[in-house]
Amino acid sequence: MEVIIRPTTAQAVELTARLLADTVKAKPACKLGLATGATMEAVYDVLVKMNKAGEVDFSQVTSFNLDEYIGLGPDDVNSYRYYMNHHLFDHINIDKRNTHLPNGLAEDELAEGINYEADIEDAGGIDVQLLGIGNDGHVGFNEPGSSLSSRTRAKSLTPVTYRQNCVYFNPPESMPKRAFTMGVGTILDANRVILLITGARKAEIAARAIEGPVTSMVTASALQMHPNTVVILDADAAAQLTLKEYYDWVFANEPKWKNYR
Repeated sequence: MEVIIRPTTAQAVELTARLLADTVKAKPACKLGLATGATMEAVYDVLVKMNKAGEVDFSQVTSFNLDEYIGLGPDDVNSYRYYMNHHLFDHINIDKRNTHLPNGLAEDELAEGINYEADIEDAGGIDVQLLGIGNDGHVGFNEPGSSLSSRTRAKSLTPVTYRQNCVYFNPPESMPKRAFTMGVGTILDANRVILLITGARKAEIAARAIEGPVTSMVTASALQMHPNTVVILDADAAAQLTLKEYYDWVFANEPKWKNYR
């Protein structure tokens, strides 16, 4: 796990977007694993601007999203399909037939998870998986206690996640309490993982995920076992890390980061 701390949220977002864009430039037909949430809106805004400026071409890209609420169709404004269309897919030159999310209306939940895994495998796997982190340390909707070898499946959400996300629903109690999510094992299968963490409210969980023990109670901590993960934080989110000086030293001196400093 490599850890990069940028002084501001905008700089952390910019670096994340550049790494994704450079993946596409190096492999135009790459497979991107995508995430949702307020932090990701800023990343997608940068990617849209880069695409419109002719700096990156998404025409051959295939994408797989982490999760989707069970019970919401693609036209529901609170579905993650709607989110992705609204914040990214409608504004770049990606073929929407190559954009994949779990079907929130699937009648057979077990089959939906199995089929989603098969779709990822048939595509050749995910080249880069973008992640955020929940207040309880989850990635995707892999809530505390999730198996670190889990695969795509239906998952009940915790009260913490429900309180965190229901503010986006009107009324709040209309938020589904279950969702499909890629498993931790699915995420760990990606060739590379980029975890973006911003804001002071994420500082404690960021420290637990990055420097704490690997545990199913903080599923993001499983990324410590991934051979090619980079965690990008702003200064506020990095406030409780103990090895900040070392992380800054690595970013300042490793040749591969020269063009990103």
